[in-house]
Amino acid sequence: MEEKLEEKREILIVDDEPEFALTLQSALQSEVCEVAIAATKAEAQEAVKTLNPDLVILGTLSPRGEAFSLHQWLRENPKTKDLPIIVMDAPPEKQLVKGWRRDEAALMDAEDYVAKPIEPGALATRAQTILAKATKRIRVLIVDDHSVVRDGIKSVLELQTDIEVIGQAENGKESLEKVDKLSPDIVIMDIMMPEMNGLEATKQIYKKYPKTRVVMLSQYDDEENILAAEQLGAYGFIPKRAASAQLVNAIRAVHYVGKRLQRPRPGSD
Repeated sequence: MEEKLEEKREILIVDDEPEFALTLQSALQSEVCEVAIAATKAEAQEAVKTLNPDLVILGTLSPRGEAFSLHQWLRENPKTKDLPIIVMDAPPEKQLVKGWRRDEAALMDAEDYVAKPIEPGALATRAQTILAKATKRIRVLIVDDHSVVRDGIKSVLELQTDIEVIGQAENGKESLEKVDKLSPDIVIMDIMMPEMNGLEATKQIYKKYPKTRVVMLSQYDDEENILAAEQLGAYGFIPKRAASAQLVNAIRAVHYVGKRLQRPRPGSD
């Protein structure tokens, strides 16, 4: 079995005080932690499209209520709804300008709450503690034009504690829409589907969404399709008849190790 590599954790800092945000970024940045900064709600929303954050540190934003508005957006977004959030409120003297109102605080859904002034090093320690407790599951999108097949794959994957099925699509066109909206880690892709086949969808995902990896799962496991899938960016090809024995381990190998699967022999299990 391949040894599981430690995946780099991603943190998003949202704060309108550049000096503080940069100091906090420096305190958090490490060989196993990538840190991005956003200074406004719009910047944070844009960052979420390209990042897969493991933690959000939601600091102060102006005008008052903007941080709460972003908090609500994060909790409603399928990609971030379950992420741990640290809320960092304004200091007492700025509460009326950009602090949280009482009614907003009552609706807060966060793993930790702090108020400025706070030492970036102390906050970094709290963030690392939360990250250590959080177990990020592999986010999977299932694409197949047969609902029975999708449901069967989903039932197998949902038995795994480290895998989460975040959505389904019934053709290649719909898969592109779901990838854009949900940012899955892995897409399980059929080949023969209406509107757009799996090979064309794989080609577009590989070009537009480099952090999402496609594993083909098809009954059409001839040499031509296997080679085409590989050339278009798929990380592996699994014959449907071998799915129950290979799929779960394939998802883990592709996600954690990041290497393409061994090419199957056409017509073999």
